[in-house]
Amino acid sequence: MYRMNESPDIPSEELEKYSSAISLSDMEIFVFPELLYSLVLANIMSPRIWAWKNHDWFRKLDTMKPYKKIQRLKQFIIDHYEFNLDLDTWGLTTKEAEVERFAPFMDEKTIGQSNALFGYEGDKHYFSLDIRKHFGLDKYTSNAIPYWKTETLEAMDAFQFKEDYHAGAGECVSLSTLYAAALFVICDIPLEDIFLLATPLHSQNFINVNDGVLTNNRRLVTKNMWFNGTDLTARAQRALRHEQITIVANNTGYIHTVYPEATIAPDSFELFREKLSAFTTTAITYEMLANFLRDRSEHQTCFQIKYLRHGKEQYLPIERAFAYEHGSPYKVSDKATCDKLLNQVDEYDFYTAPIPNRIQLNKLADYLKGNPISHFDEASMTGLADKIECTGDMDRKMSVLEGLVDFIHLDPELPDITNKTFTGPGPIELKPGMPRDEIVEYLKGIRQTHRVADLAFYASRDLATTDWAPFLKAAFERNPVCIEKTKTLSDDALFQLFESLPNESIYDGTRVAQPDEVWNFQRGDGLEKAITFADIWKSRYPDASIELAARGREVALKIGGKDLLFESSKGLEKIISL
Repeated sequence: MYRMNESPDIPSEELEKYSSAISLSDMEIFVFPELLYSLVLANIMSPRIWAWKNHDWFRKLDTMKPYKKIQRLKQFIIDHYEFNLDLDTWGLTTKEAEVERFAPFMDEKTIGQSNALFGYEGDKHYFSLDIRKHFGLDKYTSNAIPYWKTETLEAMDAFQFKEDYHAGAGECVSLSTLYAAALFVICDIPLEDIFLLATPLHSQNFINVNDGVLTNNRRLVTKNMWFNGTDLTARAQRALRHEQITIVANNTGYIHTVYPEATIAPDSFELFREKLSAFTTTAITYEMLANFLRDRSEHQTCFQIKYLRHGKEQYLPIERAFAYEHGSPYKVSDKATCDKLLNQVDEYDFYTAPIPNRIQLNKLADYLKGNPISHFDEASMTGLADKIECTGDMDRKMSVLEGLVDFIHLDPELPDITNKTFTGPGPIELKPGMPRDEIVEYLKGIRQTHRVADLAFYASRDLATTDWAPFLKAAFERNPVCIEKTKTLSDDALFQLFESLPNESIYDGTRVAQPDEVWNFQRGDGLEKAITFADIWKSRYPDASIELAARGREVALKIGGKDLLFESSKGLEKIISL
C-alpha cells in the first residue's frame, strides 16, 4: 500500500523541491533554481519536439548557417504558439500559503525580491499602472496571487483544445525553456552557448551566435535590433534595463542572486558576462543618435534637421520627421533614405530659418561621419558635447548626453559573484546531433549524481521512472482550477462529467497530466481522470478514504461508497491510499 506523501526514495526535506518540479510555478523556480534547466531537459527528451524535425518548415535546415536556422525556428514558434498570462489558467493561491510553504528555504523578504505580487517593485512601469489591476488581480482579495505555472511543451500544445485558443500557448518561462530545447534539438546550437536569464518579472535566453541573440517570448532580438529605438525593442529591453537578473543557467549549472553556492562553471559565466556586455553596448554614430531620439522622444524637441528643397535650406522639427516614419520604409536614422523621407513631409511643416534653441542633427551627422565615439573615451565625449549647441542651456545639453550614453550602453545587473562558492556536479554533456534515445539514456545514467538531470524526469511527469509522492503532492495541493470549476456540480453530475471526457492524454507513454491540465484541456487518460476526480472529491470531503489502484490497462477508484473504473493506456501499476 502506497500512501500519499510517503516516499522511500526522497528525503522529506527534498519533497517540496521535487513536487515543485511537477507544478513549476515561477515562484517555485525562484526558490529552487535547478528547476529552470530541468524543464529544458524535459523538453529536450520530449518526442514532441523531435517530431518537429520532420516538419516541412525545417527541410534543408542543415544547409543553413546558425542564425538562419534560428530565424526559421522563430517563425515556427510564432506560427504555433501564443503568449499567455491568463490568471484563470492555473488558478490562485495566497501570499500567506506560499510564504509558509517556502519558509524552510527562503524568508519572506527574500521571496519578495522574486515577484511583484510579493512586494517586488523593480520595474516602475508596472507599478505606475497599478500592478494588481495590470494583471487582473484587483477583482480578488489583496492576498491572492496566481500560480503562473510554467508549461511543458505538451501542455503548451494542448492549449489548442482550450476555448478561444487556436494554437499552442505559454507564459514567458515556458517559451524560454521551449526555445532553449528547440535551439539544441532543431538548430544544433551547443548547450554551452544557450544561457537562460530569469528576472523577477520575465524570462528569456541569450544565444552566443554572431553578435548575440536574445529570445523574448516568441520573438528574437539581435544587437542591431537592440539599438533600433522602436517601441517593440523598448519592451524587449525592459527586463534587462530595469530588473535584477536573479538566475543565469546553462548546461554547466546556475548562479542565483540569493544562494551563496553557484553550480555554473566560472569560465562559462564569465563568457556570458562578456558577450552580454558587448551585446548591450555600441559606439555613438549618426544612426545610433537618430535611433536614440526615436526611442527617447522627450529629447526630440531639442533637435531639428536641415533639408535642401529646391536649392533652399529649410528646417524641420525632428519630431515631425519621426512622425512621418510610421507607414514609410524610410528612416531618419538611415542616411541613404532620410532625404526620401523628408521629401514626403508636407512643405508647411518646414521652417525657412533655423529653429531657435534646437540642435541641428545634420551638423552632428557630419561630425560623427567616419568617427564613431565610444562612451568610454572621455576626450571624444567632450568633443561631442562641444558640438551639441544648446546656447545658455547646459542642463538640456547634459540631459541629452546622459540619455544618449544610457541608450548606447547598458550594464545588466547580473548576480554578484563576490563571495560565491562555485561547486557543482559538472556539465550536462549533450552534443548537437545526438539521437533522442541516446540523450535519454545519458540523462538516466547521471541521475544519481546530477540533481538537475534527476529533476528533469519529474518535470517530464514520467511516473514509470520517478517516485509518485512528488506528483501526488503537487496534484492534491496545487491544482485549484478543477476544484473551483466543478464546485457547483452535484456528486452525481461530477461522475457523469468524468465519464464524458475524452479518454486521451496530452502526454505520451507513461507520462501523466496533472489535474488542472485534465480540466483545462478537457481530456485525460483513465489514470489522469481518476487522480483528478480524487483531488476534487478530497476537497469536498477531506476525511474521505480513497483508494486508487492502477492495474495496467485499468484504474479502479474506491470513493464515496462507489467503485469507479477507468480505462488507461499508461500501463502503470500502483495502489495508492489517499
